[in-house]
Amino acid sequence: MKKSISLESVSSFILLLAGFILFWEWLRPLEQITDTGSLYLFVVYAAICFVTSFFTRNLWAKFLIKFFSLLFIMDYLFIDATLLSQEWMQTLGLELRFNLEVVWENDWALMTAFFRSLLFLFLLWLMSYLLHYWFMVANKFFLFVVLTFIYLAVLDTYTIYDAQLAMVRTFIVSFLVLGLSRYVKLMDNVETKDNKKHVWSWMTPIIVIVMFATVLGIYSPKLNPQWPDPVPFIQSTAGHVGFSGASVQKVGYGEDDSQLGGSFVQDDSPVFEAIAHDDIYWRIESKDLYTGKGWERSKELDFQPLNNGEIEWSTFLPQQTETASYSATVRPVNQNQLPKVVYPYGANHITSSAQESFFTDSNSGLIEAESAEQNQNLSYTIEYEAPSFSINKLRSNSNDDPADIKERYLQLPDSLPDRVRELAAEVTKGKDNRYDKAQAIEGFFSSNGYVYQIEDVSVPEEGEDYVDQFLFETKIGYCDNFSTSMVVMLRSLDIPARWVKGFTGGVEAVDQPNLPEGYSLYEVTNNNAHSWVEVYFPESGWVPFEPTSGFTNPTDFYLETSGDVNTEDYMTDDQEPEEESSEETSEQQQGNEALNPEEDESEVGGASNEDDGNGSIYYWIGAVLLVIVLLASVAYLKRYELRDWYMLKRWHRLTERLEIEAAYIYLLEILEKRGLHRRKGQTLRQYAVEVDQRLGTSEMYDITLAYEEYLYRNQTSSPKDNKRLQSLFQRMIDQIFA
Repeated sequence: MKKSISLESVSSFILLLAGFILFWEWLRPLEQITDTGSLYLFVVYAAICFVTSFFTRNLWAKFLIKFFSLLFIMDYLFIDATLLSQEWMQTLGLELRFNLEVVWENDWALMTAFFRSLLFLFLLWLMSYLLHYWFMVANKFFLFVVLTFIYLAVLDTYTIYDAQLAMVRTFIVSFLVLGLSRYVKLMDNVETKDNKKHVWSWMTPIIVIVMFATVLGIYSPKLNPQWPDPVPFIQSTAGHVGFSGASVQKVGYGEDDSQLGGSFVQDDSPVFEAIAHDDIYWRIESKDLYTGKGWERSKELDFQPLNNGEIEWSTFLPQQTETASYSATVRPVNQNQLPKVVYPYGANHITSSAQESFFTDSNSGLIEAESAEQNQNLSYTIEYEAPSFSINKLRSNSNDDPADIKERYLQLPDSLPDRVRELAAEVTKGKDNRYDKAQAIEGFFSSNGYVYQIEDVSVPEEGEDYVDQFLFETKIGYCDNFSTSMVVMLRSLDIPARWVKGFTGGVEAVDQPNLPEGYSLYEVTNNNAHSWVEVYFPESGWVPFEPTSGFTNPTDFYLETSGDVNTEDYMTDDQEPEEESSEETSEQQQGNEALNPEEDESEVGGASNEDDGNGSIYYWIGAVLLVIVLLASVAYLKRYELRDWYMLKRWHRLTERLEIEAAYIYLLEILEKRGLHRRKGQTLRQYAVEVDQRLGTSEMYDITLAYEEYLYRNQTSSPKDNKRLQSLFQRMIDQIFA
């Protein structure tokens, strides 16, 4: 009998120990997914509770051990006074009184760390009692194993916690203990005591099987993730994407750029409204230290107050640059307060209707406001000198960069692969000035197959460079990939450059207030968060460039000339060659001319059916029926020609109105009716490749990429994009109906 009791006691203790190890797995993620600190103390307290519940039978003894352990931990973490002294008791009373009032008033966010920790310790106390009952009395160990796997899987999928090792530990502990528990149950039904001596003969194969399954599970090949990180989507649906501090990829402005890459989802939550003269870029800050994974600041922020709102620094040299004076008003929205001031290029003065004090860090360009009232949305007006850069002056700029500019803005990590430098040299081969080199790299991406994409964007592995991965491996990414790559390539050529963050101009509001001529109200959302490049010119200052495919630089560039010039030299980044426009017009005219004969035929046919009104009513009924039959017969025989005519007519109506989304959807309908069916589960890009292969074209894939970029930019497009899309659409239609 003693051996039986001993075996049961040992197995019970092992079962409770395994339960504690699994419960520990519930606590491990807290340091990563919450702001919980000193986690080891909570683990120790949970262990004390488990051990006390197993070895102590007296209820009062259990209570005293757990209660005083709790007091010791609280004293160690929060109270400097001697334990249970008068000062200690006063501190405890103040904490309890304040937090109970907060709870009574439902201001949960105001609870102190002391009170939250106290509640958490009480929760561990309660959980130890419940788990002891579950394991020892209710025999629900397997259910807790299942719940642990579910808990870890959810955290691994929807948070930053990596539960791979936790899953392995849970698997090993759970199945070993379940095997032992099964052995004990079998022995309870066996009268021969000698069978209980064979516990190792029972457990050895179980240990071998569990270890073999563990090794097999770890080292067997596995599929890569089949869908993007769901966390940004969930946050977007909940309306929290944009400015939270969570370490997950999201669309919107964020301050931590040390680890770039990864997919994100769109979020059209409004950030601010702006009344401005043009569709301009809104600058927030620049960063100068490239680490190989992302961007950091080489200097600590040093905010200085603005005297009377005067911004004494400028990104470019106003005395060397042609400018035009404008003003802009920014109004952040209530539900998504922007923590920084956004401003256009050339900002020189900022004012607010409220009594605001503004502070700026001239190194990064950050501007912040210290509001006189708490939780007030800052509305402010900025006066600025919009620059127009002379291409002639930029080309004639010297290479005499100041020493401090070289030190900060030529920095590159030693680990940067040589092939990045070699590519930059190859792209700029034959260019003899800084402007032409920058322009060559700016246009390199869109003309060499680099695709703008927000899904399935890779994150560099350990030892892999972010720019190198984009340039040579993936060739897909969003603005951070393009802008960072351009900065690094320029620096490898000894051209100072820096990485800039902010917002694109947004879209014009549907309901426009009464504003001066040339001004509009723009709505800017998280989708407009963007990054671009500034290049340093010694006699001009910092000049913005836009390398991201599908985006255009709103900054004006002009070419000074005194004679005959090549019209292409006059084009700014948001202009298209006139040849494309004329080709598109001629193609549309040809399409309209192709429709005219059919329209004329139908009109003639309708006219020929008219006859004089003489004759009996029966004659007219017969004639009408005959005409209907004839028309129906002709329509049936010519049904395919009529269908194509209607499709083309509707098509030209959509393209003339620049209804890009409707035009693309209708193009899919046309292809479907022409026998090019899209298979179930097939993506738009896969379908586009198949269509191009069937028709011997390349336009469908280009149209699909442009359509996806159009959707990402919140259904806005520049005149350049409109012309390009019209041309692509027309060539595609010509191929379909050829």
